[in-house]
Amino acid sequence: MLRGLEIRDMLIIDRLELDFRPGLNALTGETGAGKSILLDSLGFVLGWRGRAELVRQGAEQGEVTAEFELAEGHPAWSVLEEAGIPAGDELILRRVNTADGRKTAWINDRRVSGEVLRTLSEHLVELHGQHDDRGLLNPRGHRALLDAFAGHDDLRAAVRSAWRDRAAADKALAAATAALSEVQAEEEFLRHAVGELDKLAPEPGEDEALDARRRLMQGAEKLRADVARAHAALGPEGAEGPMGDALRWLEGAADGVEGRLDAALEALGRALSDLGEAADEVERCLEALDFDPMELERTEERLFAIRGLARKHDVAPDELAEFAATLSARLSALDNGARDIAALEAAASAARAAYDTAAGRLSASRRAAAGALDAAVEAELAPLKMERARFETAVVAAEAGPEGTDEVSFTVATNPGAPAGPLAKIASGGELSRFLLALKVCLAGDARDVTMIFDEIDRGVGGAQADAVGRRLRALAEGGQVLVVTHSPQVAALAAHHWRVEKSVRQDQTLSTVVPLDTDSRVDEIARMISGDEVTKEARAAARSLIG
Repeated sequence: MLRGLEIRDMLIIDRLELDFRPGLNALTGETGAGKSILLDSLGFVLGWRGRAELVRQGAEQGEVTAEFELAEGHPAWSVLEEAGIPAGDELILRRVNTADGRKTAWINDRRVSGEVLRTLSEHLVELHGQHDDRGLLNPRGHRALLDAFAGHDDLRAAVRSAWRDRAAADKALAAATAALSEVQAEEEFLRHAVGELDKLAPEPGEDEALDARRRLMQGAEKLRADVARAHAALGPEGAEGPMGDALRWLEGAADGVEGRLDAALEALGRALSDLGEAADEVERCLEALDFDPMELERTEERLFAIRGLARKHDVAPDELAEFAATLSARLSALDNGARDIAALEAAASAARAAYDTAAGRLSASRRAAAGALDAAVEAELAPLKMERARFETAVVAAEAGPEGTDEVSFTVATNPGAPAGPLAKIASGGELSRFLLALKVCLAGDARDVTMIFDEIDRGVGGAQADAVGRRLRALAEGGQVLVVTHSPQVAALAAHHWRVEKSVRQDQTLSTVVPLDTDSRVDEIARMISGDEVTKEARAAARSLIG
């Protein structure tokens, strides 16, 4: 609910503070007094796109501040949370427009963009008027309005989910089909290359291992002679024999020298052990150097085959095994492609069928809701003296999408037998006002969290029709808040709160202000609306009668 609006240096307003209240709030005043400026200023602080030049002449900047009171669980809180704005006890919007056109906005003293303001405003204020394309006159929003009236959120959620599944299945099928077509174009190459690679069966790291083995075998003959001589020098005929003799001789003399040889014996024992270990390793090396000359030939043949195939496919020899696996996978995809495509086609067909089923249920619900909405609007038109008019919600087939397969539009026929057409084109000014009001009453439901503004929606009606409009506005305001800019005394008389917009000239400057009216001044204002500039006793009596 809008609690307060403060305007500084906007158009012909120097400074203005308004405290709005729940229920029906009426704004009246002579034509040109500045009523539209109030709406322009409110639209400015809400981020709506409107007039470019708003700053009062001579001022450096204009500023508008709006204070809202939000109930717990109000949808605006989720917008604030998504924007990273901490929630508080109140919601204060402030926007500044400098004389050179720069605009800056804050929400609860947190700097925000105009886009955030516009998103937030959708949950705070609804503006309705005879020329408002943001609201009920815009056919692009009629489907959403019908859905809100129907309350079938679960059906809409099912359709959106089915649409996502259908889109994902179609995407997977298209990707698989494209991939299969690409692979089919190189089938001959794949089969030949995979056969060649499978026959060779290269392994990761094999090139390096073969090259090392080849070098070892190439130098093995000279190396083996040197290693054999070393092995002989270490063995029993070499160093091991004399060292064994020395150990035995010293052990025989050890008892007679009272321990003086203990350290030598211990060291010599370690040396013999290490010598034996060295001899074993040398012997194993000798065994490794034993090779079949044919093995060298086989090793070189395989090494050259691996390197030749690697050059052919322009990959490193050590990457040949991975390359072979990649080509095998592509060939497998080709061989399994038809089966995979069939499975994906079945999945896509099932997803489309599921979507069609969900969209069909939503369409049926929309058609049923359309009939109920038509009956509800026509029931509201009767008290508005339009009992002969017809309202129809047209639900026609449209291209499939996340919101279903329906296009919705509101059409009207003002007289029996007259052709039906779009709401904004068929109805006259007064008729349009009443159509919009009846439609809004039916669509309001329990949405009491939004401040609804009606800009001269009673234009073109008077007498009993204007009274009926006022009573519908008052009913719409019960439990919520409605602001109406009106020239109708019948509508103003039914308001719970009344303000008069006045224009004056001070020091050669035209300024506009808004005055809250008490009981007596309210009678005078409604009497002026009845009789014109000269307020008569009869007009005051009529005003008191209207106020009741």
